[in-house]
Amino acid sequence: MGKNKKEALIFTSMMCFLMVVGMSFYNVILFNGATNRVFLEVAAGLLPALIVALFLDIVVISKIAKGLAFKLVKPSDPMIKKVLTISVFMVCGMVICMSLYGTLAHYGFGDNFLRHYLSTLGFNFICALPLQLLVVGPLTRFLFTRIFPVNTAVQSA
Repeated sequence: MGKNKKEALIFTSMMCFLMVVGMSFYNVILFNGATNRVFLEVAAGLLPALIVALFLDIVVISKIAKGLAFKLVKPSDPMIKKVLTISVFMVCGMVICMSLYGTLAHYGFGDNFLRHYLSTLGFNFICALPLQLLVVGPLTRFLFTRIFPVNTAVQSA
């Protein structure tokens, strides 16, 4: 979304921030329980995770996701179909990469790395897809259109 590179970067940053916050809360609660330290633990890992996520989103995943999505949808397809297709591919790519990041950050590259990674990958996908499609995607689009309204004024002749 966005009419230019600046708006696209803002949209991507908003989407990425909300997904990282949501997935951070999910993972902290999933692995440590809902303790009184949840906010501290999320805050401690938020900036590094956000930097990694933004980099992956902008440099790697969005190009691949959009490339794959536009092989499946036609220009004449409804916008919702395009948005949902891109979103699903974005979630798949980001979950694969960010689960790797999370596994390395919390468990390292030890004997049980593959088991930890696959477990994290599965749990993250279960949460990330509905979070993106039902909460973060619509919320980001709503907020973005309030910040950057689409010019709907009809000029009279």
